[in-house]
Amino acid sequence: MIQRLQKFMAENGIASRRKCEELIAEGLVRVNGLIISEPGYKIDPTKDIVEVSGHVIEPSDTEFVYYLLNKPKGYISTAKDQFGRPNIVSLIECGARLYPVGRLDYDTEGLIIITNDGELTNKLTHPSYEITKEYEAVVKGVVAQKAAEAFKNGIDIGGYVTRPAKMQIVEQQKDNSTIRIVISEGKNRQVRRMCAAIGHEVISLRRIAIGVVGIGELEIGKYRELSRDEVLGLLLCRAK
Repeated sequence: MIQRLQKFMAENGIASRRKCEELIAEGLVRVNGLIISEPGYKIDPTKDIVEVSGHVIEPSDTEFVYYLLNKPKGYISTAKDQFGRPNIVSLIECGARLYPVGRLDYDTEGLIIITNDGELTNKLTHPSYEITKEYEAVVKGVVAQKAAEAFKNGIDIGGYVTRPAKMQIVEQQKDNSTIRIVISEGKNRQVRRMCAAIGHEVISLRRIAIGVVGIGELEIGKYRELSRDEVLGLLLCRAK
């Protein structure tokens, strides 16, 4: 069945039809390897291969869903748990089979994306894309400004030196500090290990952003659907 390119894109969850036309005009869409800049270009979805910034659009009857959850403490984000602890997927009322994108520790709060879109999951978790993740941590002790330089240079967390990261001091009190950290990888308990490596044990930790998506004012334990623009922003993150 012959179909206009922007209609095909919109029906497969890329963005609104108008936004799809803009993506085509910007030269971000290829059909069979060729850049297409005409919004009215027609394709045969059964034969032609459509890519948006390197992401192949697979025609599918499956309706993809995308949720942003503010994870509470005391929930796991893995598929199975030998201790029977509650899973974050149980907090979302949806008939589709959903999977968390990446992980947050049992004791860590904050933003986690839950979806049934395998392509997006790969995009956000594959190391080559270096998707940024921002955290807010309360740590023991008063953090010196020179710690920001240590994060920038990479920190040895035990047999591994992290990629360059950002650290900003938000608030300092007598016995602890609030800091914000931006990393572009996801080693096991990485933020906690980085803070421990500079002598500041984490008291509490929450993730507040992944790529272009922030947690905003969403309450702990609550969730919302990602907007089309947010999904598109995540899909268009480019590999390094």
